Amino acid sequence: MKIVIAIDSLKGSLSSMEAGNAIKEGVLKADPDAQVLVKPLADGGEGTTEALSEGLGGELVQVEVHGPMDTPVTAAYGWIRESKTAVLEMAAAAGITLVGKEKQPLHATTYGVGEMIRDAVKLGCRDFVIGIGGSATNDCGIGMLTALGYEFLDASENSVGIDADALKDVARIRTDHVMPELEECSFRVACDVTNPLCGPNGATFIYGPQKGVTEEMKEKLDQDLGHFAEVTKRCLGADCADMEGAGAAGGLGYAFMAYLKADLRPGIDLVLEAVDMNEAMKGADLVFTGEGRLDHQTAMGKAPVGIAALAKKHGAAVIAFAGSVADGAEACNEKGIDAYFPILRQVVTLDEAMEPQRARQNMAKTAEQVMRLVEAVRR
Repeated sequence: MKIVIAIDSLKGSLSSMEAGNAIKEGVLKADPDAQVLVKPLADGGEGTTEALSEGLGGELVQVEVHGPMDTPVTAAYGWIRESKTAVLEMAAAAGITLVGKEKQPLHATTYGVGEMIRDAVKLGCRDFVIGIGGSATNDCGIGMLTALGYEFLDASENSVGIDADALKDVARIRTDHVMPELEECSFRVACDVTNPLCGPNGATFIYGPQKGVTEEMKEKLDQDLGHFAEVTKRCLGADCADMEGAGAAGGLGYAFMAYLKADLRPGIDLVLEAVDMNEAMKGADLVFTGEGRLDHQTAMGKAPVGIAALAKKHGAAVIAFAGSVADGAEACNEKGIDAYFPILRQVVTLDEAMEPQRARQNMAKTAEQVMRLVEAVRR
């Protein structure tokens, strides 16, 4: 029997690969002859760097960069040496969790994201997998692009700056000092939103308020993003403002498409491709997946449902495990998960349940018993 395991992390408890290997341990206790393949799983958001780095045999690289408010932060990205791939999350350098209570959307910058990319390029990376969720910025990527060598000048040929407040002053773009290695790089960006750059459904109006954009700021800031896009179109010939995803991460999606020719795709699709999940599923009889909490939101396109959809294309049965199962999880059955099980084996506190050693044991023992049931039915 061929079994594929691809489970999302149990945040604060087990990484994707730790949870997967615990399932594998339980499966092999019930069926020592099973062919078991463990793959990392994430949805392109928080935890993607760790999951893909660990699952693909990479390592974490730490680098000091400018945070969203220009103060230094230590950010980590994944380096898969063999394939020259870098995996990073923009939130590590420009995430909303890195700013204080007093959010300043006009001054938050993505410069540190560019520094992360620059560091990875110098290390030899040429293929980038990037998650852009959780941003604190609305700078249309001008900070990131400046760190990569693009120069944004005003009418007097002076540099305009690296934040949203600088967008209105951009009159010309100089590319003389752009990293030449970028021509050799490909960028795959995890993006689960379809918003354009500007307008009532754009970056500023829809996502700006959570970053501190007030009602009084919206119209002017939206116009500034539009101005930046017009100058980009005039100087570089790139016309991406109305493309789906351009409004992601305060316009960072736009910057990736217009300047770095990035491919924006739903996070789960990008991750499944990065780990070659389709190939792994070929000939699979049974697939184990899951996440920390299984509920109705899981059925709305989260990672376990993405795994279930792919598994069904290959004719495999799908079983999910979770730290907890909430009302509404029944919707997962309609999305390809044939059955799901909580792994808790006794009444404990939340802290006790999330203790890594306990969670690992609970996962392995639950998987063993489920696998014994599968074997009994097969006989």
